[in-house]
Amino acid sequence: MINPAYAQAAAQQPSMLASFIPLILIFLIFYFLLIRPQQKKQKEHKLLLDSIKRGDQILSSGGILGKVIKIDNDRLTVEISKGVNVTIIRSTVADVFDK
Repeated sequence: MINPAYAQAAAQQPSMLASFIPLILIFLIFYFLLIRPQQKKQKEHKLLLDSIKRGDQILSSGGILGKVIKIDNDRLTVEISKGVNVTIIRSTVADVFDK
């Protein structure tokens, strides 16, 4: 014979869907507050890197500020001072300034 208290407790257990709703809501909050903005920022940075052209003023992630004088695929030759050129990787560019 089933104890009435046990039968009542068994009848009040939430369904599987109701137990997953908080997890789904937490995932959606993380997606819209963290994941999606980060993906958007990465896409904008990739477009910025692809738009680099000769003569642009750039800032590298290492803090080097200079003017692009030569572009070879992923390598940029940057003039940081008159007669001083350095070669950097395109992905290390943090920002591009207008001429």
